[in-house]
Amino acid sequence: MIQNCKNIGITFSGGGTKGVAHAGVLKYLEELDIKPNMISATSAGAIVGALYAWGFSSKEILDFVKKIDFFRWKYFTLRKAGFIDSQALKTVFDTIFEDAIIGDLKIKLYITATDMVRNRIRIFDAKSKIVDAIMASCAFPGVMSPHIIDEVIYSDGGILNHFPTDVIQGRCDLLIGSYVSPLQKVDEKYLTSIKNVMSHALDLMQHQTNQNKFRMCDILIQPSELAQYSTFETNKRIMDKIFEIGYKKAKSTFEKTEVGNL
Repeated sequence: MIQNCKNIGITFSGGGTKGVAHAGVLKYLEELDIKPNMISATSAGAIVGALYAWGFSSKEILDFVKKIDFFRWKYFTLRKAGFIDSQALKTVFDTIFEDAIIGDLKIKLYITATDMVRNRIRIFDAKSKIVDAIMASCAFPGVMSPHIIDEVIYSDGGILNHFPTDVIQGRCDLLIGSYVSPLQKVDEKYLTSIKNVMSHALDLMQHQTNQNKFRMCDILIQPSELAQYSTFETNKRIMDKIFEIGYKKAKSTFEKTEVGNL
């Protein structure tokens, strides 16, 4: 049975606000008393993964994300490469993690970001500050300014690795994947804003490159219903719906899986 697996890993994809669905997945795992001891994550998934590894419950993660309000005016900037200032937003996470490093966590956590100068992926591990890893991984191009660590410029981990299953494949006995960026069906009216064009373009690129990574998962949770929601939803009621979609998809996926054979 899954509960008897020594090492259970879970991978959280990016997906903006749709990352709240990852917390819904965790709610179902909590009900089954399944506790992953290894997480790989990027972007929105990095937020969920870090909070969970810190000790937040699924409900506490949902409540935290609803309170952030990424598009609050005090985070805006006109002087950086993105209209949200990553340094200003960083203060939200500083209040929780302060100077803690990933190695302080009880759960192994691997967060990915993109080194924009050297054109390669960076995997933040035990010696990295949790807050720096989150901010680097979440710096969505054109929306949030790049995050600078030791003079290195980082942007969203999803640019090069939107679904980092490969980071923990082979390190765990069972790999659960939570992927919350299904392709959105769009029409011409949708593609009239910079935000929507960027979002859909990234969805297309990511979906194409993630096909092989889906096959790395022993259990893949991929809620197709999330295609109807924007990457940058801000409505708190919609966040509740996204959370519930993640929970229900995890439940139905596990019920269809031959759990005893895993």
